[in-house]
Amino acid sequence: MAESKGALIAKSVQKHAGRAKEKLLQNLGKVDRTLDDIFEEHLQNFNRQHQQATRLQKEFNNYIRCIRAVQTASKSLMEAITEVYESSWSGHDLLYVQAQNMEMLWQDFSHKLGDQVLIPLNTYTNQFPEVRKKIEKRGRKLVDYDSQRHSFQNLQANAAKRRDDVKITRGREQLEEAKRTYEVLNSELHDELPALHDSRVLFYVHNLQTLFSAEQLFHAESSKVFAELEAITDKLATESQRGSYRSRPAANGAHVVQTPSPALNGDSPPDSPETPNTPKTSNTPSTPKTSNTPTPDAPARREHSSPPDSPAKAVNSVNSVNPVNSVNSVNANVNANEDKKVEELYDIPVGAENESVNNNDEEKRQIDKDEEKITEKKETDIVKTDEVYDIPVGATLAPGALYRVRATYRYTREDSDELSFDVGDIIRVVEYDDPDEQEEGWLMGIKESTNEKGMFPANFTRPI
Repeated sequence: MAESKGALIAKSVQKHAGRAKEKLLQNLGKVDRTLDDIFEEHLQNFNRQHQQATRLQKEFNNYIRCIRAVQTASKSLMEAITEVYESSWSGHDLLYVQAQNMEMLWQDFSHKLGDQVLIPLNTYTNQFPEVRKKIEKRGRKLVDYDSQRHSFQNLQANAAKRRDDVKITRGREQLEEAKRTYEVLNSELHDELPALHDSRVLFYVHNLQTLFSAEQLFHAESSKVFAELEAITDKLATESQRGSYRSRPAANGAHVVQTPSPALNGDSPPDSPETPNTPKTSNTPSTPKTSNTPTPDAPARREHSSPPDSPAKAVNSVNSVNPVNSVNSVNANVNANEDKKVEELYDIPVGAENESVNNNDEEKRQIDKDEEKITEKKETDIVKTDEVYDIPVGATLAPGALYRVRATYRYTREDSDELSFDVGDIIRVVEYDDPDEQEEGWLMGIKESTNEKGMFPANFTRPI
């Protein structure tokens, strides 16, 4: 065993030395080499095909890793979205279902890329190393064949002088064996290399079609999912604009820390003080007129063709403009003003009314009748004016205006016919060009600092 193993090693070393010597002589041009132009062309095609397949495999492996990373990130993102989207919001259950659908799409997409694209690509590239080994073996056998051919030529030249037929016969046998071994491998490769090169077309067609089809299906289905998610959020935005999810204001006497609701239908706005019958204590907070005060929401805009329905709505509108005054205080102020006007009309001195009544009952009755007529007429005019223009009692009149107000909150217009202002701006309330266009809770005014004209919410201001 030891001798046979040593003999094999010696034979292998001798064979490698002979090949190295033959290659050196060929490179130096001392001996010729067997050339095969057709095989060289096949070899160039093989090397290019192997290089391209190896690069495609490398890039696709990297793509698969990125897809799986995005799949994990998408799952985490959807979990965070479903956690943020509160259960009381519209479409919460639908959003959860769409998030699950998105996760399933990612799993199916990743599975198709791995099983139907990556595995066939790996199988395709695994055949190149085996063919490469056969090509290298064919190269070694070609060197052995050239070496035996050159040795036989030298043997023939020397044997002609010595007439050694035995060596010539042995040399011819070794040459024939080396040639036969080389030609077998060479013939196989002449068949395999072109077939392998031609197979690339059908493989890439099938592989790329599978890839593109999986991509198209995934993006089409995911687009539908995101369209559903967008519809859910659009519905939530619409309901939010209607005030469906607005926090309710705190009760009277409690600190207001949430966004107040608009003062509609006679309800007190967030900056209204305590009712007259409620004694003010140190625990009752007062609303400061600063920029830090929560801004009330503007009342909803009605259709321009809908005027106020009744005097009761006008009274409610007055209360929404100046919530400090109640209906009783309005009546008291009206009576006081009318009494003062009657005294001015008839020049009745202060404190002389009782004396005049005692001296002349007929004159008193006449004055009472006149007072009643004037009072009825004035009250009727005030109610009509309040119905149309919502003029609060006690407001300061300005030239060319119904009265003046001061902004207690900042307001930014949302339509072109509205008026923007900051806290403290003075606005002259004027009549609507068309009284039928007046909307409940909204006034028409001119900002004194810029002379801009437009509509504005009444609960953002206070009469002065």
